[in-house]
Amino acid sequence: MNSKAFQLTAAVAALLAAGSVNAEANKVFSYTVQAHNAPMTVDVIMKDGKIANILTDSRESSGVGKFAIADLSKKMIRNQTVNVDNITGASVTSMALKYAVKKNLEQAGADLSKFQSKIAKAPLNDSYKSEVVIVGGGGAGLAAAASVIEAGGTAVIVEKLGYLGGSTAVSGGGYNAVDPERQNRQGVTDSIEKHYQDTMRGGHNKNNPELAKRLVEEAPGTMHWLEGKGLGFGPKVHTIVGGLYQRGHAAQGGGFGYVNALSRFIKAYPDKVKVFTDTQAVSLIKDEQGRVIGVEGKNDGKTVKFFASKGVIIATGGFGSNVDFRQAKNTGVWKEVKLDKDIPCTNNFKASQGDGLKLAEQVGANIIDLDDIQLHPGGTPKTGIMSSWPSGRNRIFLTPQGDRFINEDAARDTLCKAIFKEGGKYWIVSNHVKYPSLDYQSKNLTIGEMIKLGQAFSGNSVEELASKTGMDPKKLKAAIQSYNDAVTGKVKEDSFGFKKSTKDDQPMTEGPYYATPMVPAVHHTMGGIQINTNAQVLDKNGKVIPGLFAAGEVTGGVHGSNRVGGNGIADAMVYGRISGQSALK
Repeated sequence: MNSKAFQLTAAVAALLAAGSVNAEANKVFSYTVQAHNAPMTVDVIMKDGKIANILTDSRESSGVGKFAIADLSKKMIRNQTVNVDNITGASVTSMALKYAVKKNLEQAGADLSKFQSKIAKAPLNDSYKSEVVIVGGGGAGLAAAASVIEAGGTAVIVEKLGYLGGSTAVSGGGYNAVDPERQNRQGVTDSIEKHYQDTMRGGHNKNNPELAKRLVEEAPGTMHWLEGKGLGFGPKVHTIVGGLYQRGHAAQGGGFGYVNALSRFIKAYPDKVKVFTDTQAVSLIKDEQGRVIGVEGKNDGKTVKFFASKGVIIATGGFGSNVDFRQAKNTGVWKEVKLDKDIPCTNNFKASQGDGLKLAEQVGANIIDLDDIQLHPGGTPKTGIMSSWPSGRNRIFLTPQGDRFINEDAARDTLCKAIFKEGGKYWIVSNHVKYPSLDYQSKNLTIGEMIKLGQAFSGNSVEELASKTGMDPKKLKAAIQSYNDAVTGKVKEDSFGFKKSTKDDQPMTEGPYYATPMVPAVHHTMGGIQINTNAQVLDKNGKVIPGLFAAGEVTGGVHGSNRVGGNGIADAMVYGRISGQSALK
């Protein structure tokens, strides 16, 4: 909001108090409310007693909170009502927006009873038919739908949330793929075999080798396929946290970039793909021969059946946000840690509940490796969302006291175990090399906004940063120096095993310095529905269940007991694409 708007609002409030302005005046009213990610100021423009426009300065996630704001604002303006349903999966943002609009109407002296009409919903049919039914409209589901279109087929997407994107929309969006064109420019030597070996090593060799092999083989072609859908990738490769090698590609727009590009492609073919949001899949439908032929869903209490002449694809994501379920299955790598409500999750809460596992079990699918749960070191305290995660290079991990304690390039499980050993909380320290200005964007927020929200601290000197964070200035100086020694080549490798690995690694020699408090958060669940390399679902005897396919985080076997950073989005895109192709054969 600009200062002029705030001054106008103050003047309007004063006049209203004096009783000299009525709701018929053309005025701007403003109210600030706490949304999901950060405080949000909502301006309501009133014209002739009606809502003429709604403007916000939101820092909500693209494709989730921002979608909810745009969708609800449009509905409130078009129908002149605040009695609109929350967007499923973005309820916090939805309620914040509606509350702010109501407070603005009160400021305007409007009769709230005139803004309470209910919007009528168009009734759904009892059933729908297509060649393919896709359960879940996240990254894998959207990739599946796009591949169905290209193969000349028709599909229905059944999505329980009020929007498409799932957890992909709030992910970092890093994509691992061998790409000589980009890598050779940076002097990086890579190969499909090396990517495969890193994937197996990262997964502690618990991966299904055939699934891992097809993932890395198809990742480059699928990346170029996405580029053909309008998704841009940065010109440089980097090592994603826990990615183990310089083959990470940064998608423009992060995770939402995939959702946006694929959604736009799908929307161009309304005769090929129909989308049903706010529709919960409750069971699979089989014929007398045992083939899966459809899905039964619920939409606003109504039972709706979606029949598939070719196949059903389950693409519902993982179960990282289902606290009771994940703790019940937590007998693997994190068995010594309670994965209860005190451990947040980076994923979309409503999306990652494990719904697809229940659907698959109904028809005898084999569910494997549910104890393989991954934590990511980049969770914001309390919420788990990665809005303040300083990904990339030129930052160090420090204990609350200011000591370095781990090689920052280690695998994610190694990083998190080290953090828990230090008490479960830590600092990430960087400087102006990483954040050249306070306006520099990091995920959804600028570093300046993070500082205002208490998600980061700054200091012009090491001593000033230490005083604001409680770190020991001597330890902080020593930690920064040990990092500098490695990236300047004074030592080939420091005592933690960290070494300069890219030309982008630069020393931190002057302020301003920045510190971000972080915690480990549940990030990915590697176990799930067993599939083969054609994304066909297998039963407990290893046989294909006719008509049933699965892709993305809902499946098991691809990543072993630890997912390599950057392989998750690649998995969703690669096997999502494969599942669509396989279902039509």
